[in-house]
Amino acid sequence: MSIEILTLLFFGSLLLFLVLGLPLTFVLGGVSVVFLYFTWGFDSFYMVASQIWGTMGSFTLVAIPLFVFMSMILERTGVANDLYRMMHLWCGGLRGGLAIGTLGICAIFAAMCGISGAAVVAMGTIALPAMLERGYDKKMALGCINTGGGWGILIPPSVMMILYSLITGVSVGQMFAAGVLPGILLMVLTSAYIIIRCYFQPHLAPALPEDERASWSEKFGALRAVALPILIVVMVLGSIIAGITTPTEAAAVGVLGALISAATYRKLNIPLLKEASIRTFKLTGMIMWILFAAHAFSAAYQSMGAQTLMEGMMASIPGGPWGIIVTMMLVLFLLGMVLDPVGIMMITLPVFLPMIKAMGFDPIWFGILFVINMEIGYMTPPFGFNLFYLKGVVPPSVTMKDIYGSVLPFVLVQLLGLAIIMMFPEIATYLPQTLF
Repeated sequence: MSIEILTLLFFGSLLLFLVLGLPLTFVLGGVSVVFLYFTWGFDSFYMVASQIWGTMGSFTLVAIPLFVFMSMILERTGVANDLYRMMHLWCGGLRGGLAIGTLGICAIFAAMCGISGAAVVAMGTIALPAMLERGYDKKMALGCINTGGGWGILIPPSVMMILYSLITGVSVGQMFAAGVLPGILLMVLTSAYIIIRCYFQPHLAPALPEDERASWSEKFGALRAVALPILIVVMVLGSIIAGITTPTEAAAVGVLGALISAATYRKLNIPLLKEASIRTFKLTGMIMWILFAAHAFSAAYQSMGAQTLMEGMMASIPGGPWGIIVTMMLVLFLLGMVLDPVGIMMITLPVFLPMIKAMGFDPIWFGILFVINMEIGYMTPPFGFNLFYLKGVVPPSVTMKDIYGSVLPFVLVQLLGLAIIMMFPEIATYLPQTLF
């Protein structure tokens, strides 16, 4: 049977079972095992087991449960409330100031946590009611929370970057460094969009009335709220950049920072640790099973001759290497609308990465483009995770239609950022080359 027919059957089976609602792990692993058996026989299972065993021996994997545990603790410490009050005092006097402040808090959360949902839930609970109460347009308020929440997988530390490094073999530290400037760029572009739009349409996000604005003494007093977040960021990223710890060891340092934060807010107790631990076990278990399934997928598709097929297909795309890159970005963007980002990573990277290297592109740069696409996937209908996180915490007056309707302009801004990084790769590669 030709590789073309096998590919159609293989991916057709995957899509069919996913549409039927079966879990990604079982679909990815089950279909791969069946195709492996019929193409290479029973002995092919040893190859899958060998790959899984090699992955399980990776020290980098330890960072995943540690960063997840750190996020679960920080969600419940109360640091988000203090951060929002500080941003409220400093930015509330500007048109769109509360929305821009919310973006800033999302960026700080991203630099502390490493996953997407924490900032969405925190800001959906704290910032959204405050913005709606002060006359903010629903779509403007929802859009900034939805967008900022996605930066958790781009601004380091990032669990998604750790998984990318595991699959591709690039340095986790270099991936973390590469995410800093693109994260800042996306924050600046989104803030600029809010400022410009509110300048022409001030009714969308009015400034706070004079009697609600803070004095300078209140503003400077509120800056104490950023002390703990900055401490955690410095402990995690500073220890990596200074060469004191590996990214995996820095995850343990981050957990220590989260525990200090919880103790400072007098939230550190047995129920908190128990709940955070259970949620960490669940999320880490899900990630590990997807990793196992992905190894089976990679082994199955590569054994069918996928590399030759994909190279032939990509060679027919007009525009040369850049045409191939744009096509890959389009594929990732479309997949992000309907599939889980980790699943997309496992399905596409074994196919895309060899071609990226063959064309001479930097896998670190491509990794940032990939992560930005996954971040956009978190915020795009119909199945963006952030949309559902947000729906779970918004007031009853906010419908799913409101949430879906808020997405478009913010997605366009993120795509503009993606295009800028594609045109100027140094934005992603400068820090890794300088620091490492």
